[in-house]
Amino acid sequence: MTASLPLSPVPPLLVGRSSHPPALPDDGALRAAARAAEAAFLAEMLRFAGLGQARAALGGGAGEEQLSGTLARAQAEVLAEAGGIGLAQVIFEALQGPGGRDDAARSG
Repeated sequence: MTASLPLSPVPPLLVGRSSHPPALPDDGALRAAARAAEAAFLAEMLRFAGLGQARAALGGGAGEEQLSGTLARAQAEVLAEAGGIGLAQVIFEALQGPGGRDDAARSG
């Protein structure tokens, strides 16, 4: 007969943990997400301001109404790509978390 040693359960907090620090998000992906969020915000503001609404004098009809959202989105993307209103930078810094990349790299 062999004696078996009692096994204690592995604490759930240690399961799946490694000695490596968590992977940091890619700056390019975060910047792209921040720029897309700024473009979405700008598109809504442009639509609210009346960009692309049918003009009474020209009367573009249903086609103009359907494509007005596309026009606002395209112009908002161009604005965001050109630097926008600075919202993308604020969103980027928020996505990085407290202290940004430097703190995350130091803690690992």
